[in-house]
Amino acid sequence: MTQTKIWLNGNLVDPEQAVVSVFDHGMLVGDGVFETVRAEHGEPFGLTRHLRRLSRSAAGLNLPELDQEALARGTREVLDAAPKWPLARIRVTVTSGVGPLGSNRGDSGLTISIIVAEQAPFPSTEEVSVAPWPRNERGALAGLKTTSYAEMALALDYARQRGCGEALFGTLAGDLCEGTGSNVFVVKGGRLLTPPASTSGCLEGVTRGLILEWCDGVEEEIPLEDLYTAEEAFLTSTTRIIQPIRAVDGTALPAAPGPVTAKAQETFAARAAERRDP
Repeated sequence: MTQTKIWLNGNLVDPEQAVVSVFDHGMLVGDGVFETVRAEHGEPFGLTRHLRRLSRSAAGLNLPELDQEALARGTREVLDAAPKWPLARIRVTVTSGVGPLGSNRGDSGLTISIIVAEQAPFPSTEEVSVAPWPRNERGALAGLKTTSYAEMALALDYARQRGCGEALFGTLAGDLCEGTGSNVFVVKGGRLLTPPASTSGCLEGVTRGLILEWCDGVEEEIPLEDLYTAEEAFLTSTTRIIQPIRAVDGTALPAAPGPVTAKAQETFAARAAERRDP
């Protein structure tokens, strides 16, 4: 991986200088939030939406208010210092900073880093597996993009051991929620549906939101078992964009992509080309 400059607490530094304390609560207790932003040939997509969501996640953890303008400048500084890769992933991470060996926070201030690296394209379709652990849609972290990602790592490992590239979660109520790093859409009766953020606890993904706006998607509770009989289904995320699902736990779906998915892909590509920060 090509090593590029890193933005750390307001300064652009070499990778070997980008040092964070072992007492940082991002490491000790996973007390932080983050965003992943896609860049194409050095240009970020949807940066304003991502930074707004980062601020919402930070507020959800009772972290201090973030300076979105400074973060936007830092993102562009990192991109300007990096190669103009066809596709890159930007990672903006905010933690509560250095603290004691416990859950109580310290008073040293936030630790903020911005990193960019080349991103390989995802496969054109994906097979998914449903994780055996339900997501608590009423938990304190529901809907927040936090650095407490061990649950995601465990579920993704579960899926990969079964030959799948993503794991999906159900809720305690038995409905579809989201993936470890993606939202999910299902086509039923020709309608494009995705779980409601208000009841499923899913993350309000940036790509998800744009598909709801641009592609006539609808929020609706989806029983988990309906995933196996869907006419079509696809994953969405900043880096995947729209990735058709070809099978769920070995059960093949009728088409990947089907006509609704293909239309969504076409519409999203056209609208995204018109505006880089919609």
